[in-house]
Amino acid sequence: MMTVATEGLDTVIGGASATNPEDALAQARQLEQDGDRIGAIEALRSASASGDERVLFQLAWLLDLCGEEDEAVRYYQECVNTERPLVNALLNLAVIYEDHDDFASAEKYLQMVVATQPNNARARLFLKDVHASKDMYYDEAEARDLAKHNALMDTPVTDFELSVRARNCLKKMDIRSLGDLLKVSEAELLSYKNFGETSLVEIKAMLTQRGLRLGQNLETQYHRVRADVYEDLLELTDEETLNRSIATLDFSVRSRKALQLLGVQTIGDLATRTEAELMGIKNFGNTSLVEVRERLATLGLDLRTLE
Repeated sequence: MMTVATEGLDTVIGGASATNPEDALAQARQLEQDGDRIGAIEALRSASASGDERVLFQLAWLLDLCGEEDEAVRYYQECVNTERPLVNALLNLAVIYEDHDDFASAEKYLQMVVATQPNNARARLFLKDVHASKDMYYDEAEARDLAKHNALMDTPVTDFELSVRARNCLKKMDIRSLGDLLKVSEAELLSYKNFGETSLVEIKAMLTQRGLRLGQNLETQYHRVRADVYEDLLELTDEETLNRSIATLDFSVRSRKALQLLGVQTIGDLATRTEAELMGIKNFGNTSLVEVRERLATLGLDLRTLE
């Protein structure tokens, strides 16, 4: 966007006109015509203490043209910190803030114009630019964050300070990257031959230092799948039934404790689990599996099947 020139300098929100020290303005205009922009700035600066809005705006505009944005913003701010701020000062402030990616401030000043002059074409055009730039900025920020995350997930596990035993076990399990490691659970690691508690503690400590934990990527995937399955379950029964506690199914103590370890609290949550997930729980055997399926069957439900 381009800042607004000196046309209509006496335009203020509400339609009032500002008084102005004519001598300083006339001198500045003549110096500007003669190509002496620095002289024009000095002439206006000497009259700025008067607080005249047109002097302040002209001074800010010339400073802006010379690349002195910080000082220009200061004088523009004086123009708008009044009961009836100058429209062009609001517009030019918005332009400067947008150029510095401060979209919130740019939008604030443009909304001040639109609130009083809803048909102001420049303000509406600039506002569209700000919204478009804001969307683009957030998209780029999101893309950068995603790229950083992907780069971290692709980091080879050999780059981390792990013992030879832990590295060898991960290699034999075909766990090559940090992303691969986050897809396995503690139980899966411990079930592998020669992988003991010492290696597990070592790996968990390394992940904790980076704000990560075992199985978190797997959990995210499961959450997405379960959300989809839950929607399908609503075609078989009502939401009230799915939200009921599993305690209402009167499970045996063994089955109830096993389900608590898995974090299953509602019937809907239970129906989104697979047989493999349940059988992976300590002390959960075929007897408990049959019991769970029988209880769900009374409601017209069953465990989730893998496709």
